[in-house]
Amino acid sequence: MNNNLVSIITPLYNAERYVGQTIESVMAQTYTDWEMIIINDGSKDNSLAVAESYAAKDPRIHVFSQPNGGCAAARNHGLREATGRYYAFLDSDDYWDPTFLEEQLAFMAEKNAAIVTCCVRRVDENGIEILRPQIVPERMDYYDILKSCNLPCLATLIDASRLHDIRFREELHNLRDDYALWLSLMKQTDYAYGNQKVLASYRLSANQVTGNKRKVIIPQFMVNYKVEKLGLFRSLYYLAHWAWNGYKKYRK
Repeated sequence: MNNNLVSIITPLYNAERYVGQTIESVMAQTYTDWEMIIINDGSKDNSLAVAESYAAKDPRIHVFSQPNGGCAAARNHGLREATGRYYAFLDSDDYWDPTFLEEQLAFMAEKNAAIVTCCVRRVDENGIEILRPQIVPERMDYYDILKSCNLPCLATLIDASRLHDIRFREELHNLRDDYALWLSLMKQTDYAYGNQKVLASYRLSANQVTGNKRKVIIPQFMVNYKVEKLGLFRSLYYLAHWAWNGYKKYRK
């Protein structure tokens, strides 16, 4: 494990339109001790060629391919290849501000934290803001995450030297596997901390704004009930909080 290295894990599937911007946002980081591990998850478009063209220019970028298995399998593949102390998860259509890594690492050191995140702007396919930024709480514990998962994948940095069993649950079939991971990690630390700066951009399609919550209601409940074993009433209690907070999160 390289104590200063950040391993950035990016699953790639049919994102040739956006992945170049994603990679360039990593290459533009003011903190330069990173490796970017791109897992091509059976893309059918030109995504792999785009990623490989950047890897040919920068030896810190590593591209691997696998048959299509979904983002959880791709992220787990990336975790197996990672050599850094710190892990970040950046999807192939999202991007960071140039100071993301520098500021998040400094924030992590300031808080002596194993998990930190930051605020996120929400943009459309063309990079235009369509919702107010997602403002994360300054401090969150396990029960806060059950009520509202304010650990956006693209904005969260973890210290792998202080955590164990860092693995996405592939059996959840790419629905709430990130939520299940955060809950698992939050049991290993008292708090995650939220930087109040907006340092990352999350790309939303038009149907995501209205459709995503409905799609994941049952998977959200099943993580509470089957994975976390909270029982029926507590699972429904936290689901109700999550639904209400999600409604507020996606208001314009």
